[in-house]
Amino acid sequence: MSDKRFNPNKADKLLSEERKESLKPNKIIDKIGIRERDRVADLGAGNGFFTIPIAERTNEVVYAVDIESQMLKLLEKRADEQQIENIQYIVSDLEGINLKDDSVNKVLVAFVIHEVERIKNALNEIKRILKPGGEIMIIEWEAIETKSGPPLNHRISSTKMMDILRNNDFKADLIPLNDTNYAVKAALA
Repeated sequence: MSDKRFNPNKADKLLSEERKESLKPNKIIDKIGIRERDRVADLGAGNGFFTIPIAERTNEVVYAVDIESQMLKLLEKRADEQQIENIQYIVSDLEGINLKDDSVNKVLVAFVIHEVERIKNALNEIKRILKPGGEIMIIEWEAIETKSGPPLNHRISSTKMMDILRNNDFKADLIPLNDTNYAVKAALA
């Protein structure tokens, strides 16, 4: 396992009340603009912090993509308990996403880009799976020291993330979320 990857044994932390209060997942999903006809890929879905509320908003399939099958099993258990049936579980990394071209019109990548070795490859894959006119939202840790989250040297500042997206043909808007996290909503320029 890469030293940048999240440890699945700590999955319960991802669903804590403190995290829900800090990130307010439904407000973030409002900012993505998920509608009932949207096909969505949640890249780095983990145990479903965002996947389940997204699946509740759309009648279409939600692709829960994660490199860790253990995380997807936890998500599937939660979805079954809540009788959510429109999630498809896909074990995949982000540099070779196991989805067809033009398969989604919304992509969420929450707290994962900092773990990717070759971000340009991941962004090219996102472009490939995104339908024309589709949008992505990336959520990350600001490059500041905090008690939780990845080490400072793994973080990507909001300024640098905006530059990365612009240099990869995306038009991006920064959305501050709280003191330590930011979102970037983007579409192909």
